[in-house]
Amino acid sequence: MQLLAVQQILGLLLVLFSTTLLPPVLVSWWYEDHTARPFLLAYVIILSAGLLTWLPVCRRRLDLRVREGFVVVVLFWLVLAGVGALPLVLAEHPHMRPVDAFFESVSGLTTTGATVLTGIDELPASIRYYRQQLQWLGGMGIVVLAVAIMPMLGVGGMQLYRAETPGPMKDNKLTPRITETAKALWYIYLGLTVACAVAYWLAGMEPFDAIGHAFATVSTGGFSTHDQSMGYFDNTALDMVAIVFMFLGSINFALHFMVWRSRRPLHYLRDAEWRFFVNVLFFVGLTVVAALYLSDYFDTPERALRYGVFQVVSVVTSTGFTTSDFSAWPSFLPVLLIVASCLGGCAGSTAGGIKMIRITLLYKQGKREMLRLVHPNALMPIKLGGRPVPSSVIDAVWGFLSLYVTSLVVLSLAMIATGLDWVTAFSAVAASLNNLGPSLGAVAANYAAVPDAGKWILSFAMLLGRLELFTLLVLLMPAFWRG
Repeated sequence: MQLLAVQQILGLLLVLFSTTLLPPVLVSWWYEDHTARPFLLAYVIILSAGLLTWLPVCRRRLDLRVREGFVVVVLFWLVLAGVGALPLVLAEHPHMRPVDAFFESVSGLTTTGATVLTGIDELPASIRYYRQQLQWLGGMGIVVLAVAIMPMLGVGGMQLYRAETPGPMKDNKLTPRITETAKALWYIYLGLTVACAVAYWLAGMEPFDAIGHAFATVSTGGFSTHDQSMGYFDNTALDMVAIVFMFLGSINFALHFMVWRSRRPLHYLRDAEWRFFVNVLFFVGLTVVAALYLSDYFDTPERALRYGVFQVVSVVTSTGFTTSDFSAWPSFLPVLLIVASCLGGCAGSTAGGIKMIRITLLYKQGKREMLRLVHPNALMPIKLGGRPVPSSVIDAVWGFLSLYVTSLVVLSLAMIATGLDWVTAFSAVAASLNNLGPSLGAVAANYAAVPDAGKWILSFAMLLGRLELFTLLVLLMPAFWRG
């Protein structure tokens, strides 16, 4: 294990992350909310720590091998979540305990959107902006890791995506160099964010809210600058803007790249994962809207359609915005939405969950096994995009699913052990593991009522879901550290 290589990258990450504390300072000065001090103090602390870590090894040429890559990816989220909590601990309003600040920071950077804060509307503008910015930075980090870095480590949903994509896209990088890949992804991510902010502004949001909600929408994060989330605005046009950009944020950014480079939107229609994703949204949305209409929960069919479609897109894409308290919806709908969040968006996107490409492969394999009962001697390879999927990929999907179910059960039992009821415990773990945010029971509105032990468990669940299980759990194996 070349720890110096890990130290070099970690130090550089801290130096870079420290600069992200300067925009909240500018927001504080602009709105005169007198909260610049905690951000400036945190900036000095993080910058100093980064320089002290990086400078001793900055001149060394060190190769990053696969094992060091796993460590760097996990530390990327763990350390940044820790230092990201500093301004929240140092601030006077809100003055958060370390456990609450860490939970909020992890939730932001993993784009989960679960919060322990109440009275968000009364918080200083700089704090409200900072929460939104954490999600945006975390969303971009997810895309770069998922599309450019994690495939080189041999893990992540992009491994599955490359199995179905012909031509040059099967390489480890979208462009010849990883820096060019990251740059291309930044352009796409930034372009979507700017377009979303402008659309929100034109639809009626104030610039501050438009920027903050654009950060949360494109990153599929779900934090809001208001306690009532998108329901605060009660604006159909804003809901439609959110639906469009939540959907775009949960599509594989490699697919966005292909469309942008070739100028051919038909690439979306040709992508098997994208088509399956659209079908899932349609059928879950149809079920929810029909149930809301038949139960007369809303007074008009138009409201049932508006609130139902918005909430389905928000939940399946793991964004977590709310316009209505779906935990109070009638019949089976709250449970259906939590289960739907397990499906998630596309691989290589900012969305959480199992990912649609894995669900697609599981569906195809289940269909194949039933056909084998009828034709036991037939050779029926599983195909995506007209190409056979290697058996190693199918094995990886089953391995992921088994770890996912095991993690969901074990963490739910741990949450029940902290004193929570089983509905709250299970739904909170599912929402954290899927990076969704809002849930059922005692955590329907926020997570303030969760015991401290439960907050640490859910923080772990958020990181576990964000890193797609394997990346984090492999570090817990003794064999990883041998040799």
